[in-house]
Amino acid sequence: MAHPKTPGTAQSDDSPRFAQERQARIAATLREQGRVEVSALAAEYGLSEDTIRRDLRLLASRGLVQKTHGGAVALYTTALPMAQRVDVRATSKRAIARAAAERVHAHQALFIDGGSTALALAQILAAPDAPRPLTIITPAFDVAALFANDPTVQLVLAGGTWSHETREFFGDQAQATIRAHRADWAFLGACALHQRAGLTSSLAGDAQVKRAMIESAAACAVLADATKHDMVAPYAVADLREIDLVISDAGPSWLAGTVPEVVRAV
Repeated sequence: MAHPKTPGTAQSDDSPRFAQERQARIAATLREQGRVEVSALAAEYGLSEDTIRRDLRLLASRGLVQKTHGGAVALYTTALPMAQRVDVRATSKRAIARAAAERVHAHQALFIDGGSTALALAQILAAPDAPRPLTIITPAFDVAALFANDPTVQLVLAGGTWSHETREFFGDQAQATIRAHRADWAFLGACALHQRAGLTSSLAGDAQVKRAMIESAAACAVLADATKHDMVAPYAVADLREIDLVISDAGPSWLAGTVPEVVRAV
């Protein structure tokens, strides 16, 4: 006698229609959360891990996800507007910024990227007791505004095509300004950081500006909170071997073996 299927077990309905609906829901979860784990999805849908792996392979074949050991990450991430990003994981970003500020010394030249974590670094460096004098080159309007009236900071705003979404300048002019300078450090925010894909960005213009900073700096530091790890965005910026330092509030084990220095900010 056949036994009825029990909801919540690995014998749940896996008909083509159910599979398509499930795959659409998995894709939606990836868009919202950036990553999924096979074991968690198997438990959620009451299916075997092999079935979930088939779903992820299918989504990967459509170019929607990057399979990882034990799960998958979203290939396409959407950046929140700057005004919203400032308040997301603010405590972690301030801790990362404090650790980055410890690398800064008087008479240095710095590239400071756009983004909420880089802005947190700039706010620390704008304090009265921060090292001086400094040269700061940035495409980010909000970063530049912090130093506009400081005579001890030589400020260079890398202007170009204005992005209302990110509140920074992109384009050929911004890149040319950056490449005309040399810096001791490039402090970069991170859209996504992945063991194989390296540092990637959700915007082509942002990726190009970041690339110019890396090529024009003596050292490169990536400021990345834990939500940016194991993520892949559409536009390549740099391989991990081109990054000198990653500062994060947490990080996967693979970071320690692929980047010369990793600092955990608390």
